[in-house]
Amino acid sequence: MRIAVCDDNEAQRLLMKKYTEEWARDKKLPLEINLFNDGESFWFAWEDDKRYDLLIFDIEMRRLSGIELANNIRKQDEEVPILFVTGYDSYMAQGFEVAALHYLLKPLQKEKLFAVLDKFNKNRMKNEKEIKLLFRSEHGPLSLPVSKIWYIEARAHQCILYTEDEPHILYVAIGEMASYLCSRPEFVRCHRSYIVNMQHISAIVKQELILDDKRRIPVSRSAEKEVNRTFIEWYKG
Repeated sequence: MRIAVCDDNEAQRLLMKKYTEEWARDKKLPLEINLFNDGESFWFAWEDDKRYDLLIFDIEMRRLSGIELANNIRKQDEEVPILFVTGYDSYMAQGFEVAALHYLLKPLQKEKLFAVLDKFNKNRMKNEKEIKLLFRSEHGPLSLPVSKIWYIEARAHQCILYTEDEPHILYVAIGEMASYLCSRPEFVRCHRSYIVNMQHISAIVKQELILDDKRRIPVSRSAEKEVNRTFIEWYKG
């Protein structure tokens, strides 16, 4: 997960960073958080790299305000969630105009921030279940929705990606595939040769995963504890 925080008050930036990192640790979510001290520096970075899951803006900043920043962003991206944080509630209507995720008042309260981040993550998880992932297969680029991927099996220096209907040979080693997939909550590496999509696991029996179509995937002793933990966390939601 990648989050940008833009606030011209250093103490507020660092407090937001501290709270957001604490929330991510509690949720066991990987997090990259980038801090910006004014709207201009964020805009410069945004023009070069727009891959953010959430933007957190102070509204009252010198020269380029959070509202102006959001208006500029909405001309390029109508979907990225924007959270406003400010000392005044008079800006709320303007926040609605740019489809803000939420509006928090300063002084920042950790519990209220956590509630907003929980809402954001729930929506993100719902949407990501149909996000498509790109792979390099024997027949060229292969784009698949996350839900269509059942499991990956290592074969020498390549991998086989299994869907419900057919396998695909991928020109990538299992270690690189694990780095690509296992940062996502849907995937777990259960064995040195296997990565499995949590969405298609119906049960764990001894040292095997039972998939929805009754296929069985081995679980290594070294991965057993992590697989069980991940399985429970996934189904707790």
